[in-house]
Parts: sequence; structure tokens; C-alpha cells
Amino acid sequence: MPQPILEFDRTFYSYPCSARSTIQGLNLKVPAGKRCGLIGQNGCGKTTFFLLANGLYQPQQGIIRWEGEPFRYDRKSLMQLRQQIGLVFQNPEHQLVASTVEEDISYGLYNLGLAEPDIARMVQEAIEQFNLTELANQPIHNLSLGQKKRVSIADIMVLKPKLLLLDEPTAYLDPRHTRQLIGLLQQIHATGTTILLASHDLDFIYRWADWVFVMDRGQLILEGTPETVFAQREVLEQLQLGVPLAIELMEQIRAIVDRDDRSKMHTFEQWQQQILQSRRLL
Repeated sequence: MPQPILEFDRTFYSYPCSARSTIQGLNLKVPAGKRCGLIGQNGCGKTTFFLLANGLYQPQQGIIRWEGEPFRYDRKSLMQLRQQIGLVFQNPEHQLVASTVEEDISYGLYNLGLAEPDIARMVQEAIEQFNLTELANQPIHNLSLGQKKRVSIADIMVLKPKLLLLDEPTAYLDPRHTRQLIGLLQQIHATGTTILLASHDLDFIYRWADWVFVMDRGQLILEGTPETVFAQREVLEQLQLGVPLAIELMEQIRAIVDRDDRSKMHTFEQWQQQILQSRRLL
């Protein structure tokens, strides 16, 4: 596995007045250059993990390392860190702050104190890269949810981070906007950006990710390739996660083959009927 770009080393974090730690001795290494998926039930610590990974929260115990160096939490160091580790929130309303798309993309660049010509050039490049030309002067509140998510990703990628974190990026999107988002992530990864995203969509994670992390109660339970992780069906069912549809179908086909005489099924329709019956759809 490639060297980790981000590492959590025996990390603990608890919220004020909480009876237990949300992150409990977490050991997790994000491999550089990979498309990583993070799965787990609501409340397992995924969002807190992202807030720690971006330096918005500071762990009470343990160390978080970026490219081998421990996080530093002074203002200058955090500003530099957030240029390299970008975080896209689940709800774009928590991230979009300006009146128009163009103004919103430029917001982070102005905070860095860049010259006006450089800001104008970088904003224009981001608008073109993320297919936002027709929306550039549109008010943010007029955009659809899918468009807002695209703008929130452009807000982060205009800074050219090495690691992009996304919390439930496909949540509440219709199929068309989901396909557009997947294409956008492929485009971003092709430029060399490491991506780590959390999702409840196991089918999406299975198709898209190179590496999968499974969290529960603030700890890492499983990690590996999608094939390796989703082969651990018993563990995943104990965590009430289940497995992707493709794996369920393959297991059902195997069961049909083991149970029935294959010579009795000569057509695709016969196979289809057997599979659908096993899924109780007929």
C-alpha cells in the first residue's frame, strides 16, 4: 500500500458533556493517491473524523500526521494545512457564504491574500473546470442542490489541495446529479488528488473506491480493497451495514447453481426468474 498521506495514531476525541468518546483510540492511515471510501452507521464518528482531519477539531489524545508530520494548531499552520486538505460538508448550505457562484469560489483565495489578477485567473479556471460558466453570476440561493454541491467542491478545489474529504456527497441527489458528481470525482482524482469520502451508498463505494474503511463507535473495524472488505459479510451484518447489491446477486446466483440442475435452465429469462424469486420480487 502507498505511504499514508494522512494518519490518525491512537486518536481520541469527545464532545463536551458526552459520556463517551466519539473517536476512541482511532488508528487509520489514508493511502496517497487512492480513492478511499468510509462507511459506518450514523453516529460511528465519520463526521467527527473529517472535522479532526481538517484541523477544525483538535484531539484530546493521540496524534494526527500530515505527510508524516504532526498537525500544528497555530493559526498560520492551520491555514496552510487547509490549503492541502479540503473538506466538503454534507450540506452545502454550511459552506457557501457569498451571494453569487463567482464570489463564493473567490472567497478562500481572498483570505489567502492573493493578488487580484491571480484570483481572477484561478476563479475562471475553476468555473471552466467544473462546468459552472452559465451559473457564474447566478445567486447561490437560486441553485439546485446538485449545483450547490458542485460549487462547494469548486470552492475547495480552486485551492488545489492534495487530499479532498467529502462527507456524504451523494446524499439527497437524484440519479442524474449523482452521475455528474461521480464524473467530477473521477476528473479530480485523475489530476493526482487523493480522495476520501463517506457514504451510506454501499453500491457506489463498491464500484468507485480503491480502498474502504469501516468505522464503528469511533474505531476502525475493517479496511482493505472493496473485494476484501465486502467479503466480510458476517462482520458487516453485525454492524447492520450489509453488502452491495452486486455481491448479493452473485451469492444468490451461486446458491441457485448449487441447488438446481443448470441443465434445466437454458435461457436468460429462466435465470432471471430464479434470481428475482430468490429476491422475492415476483
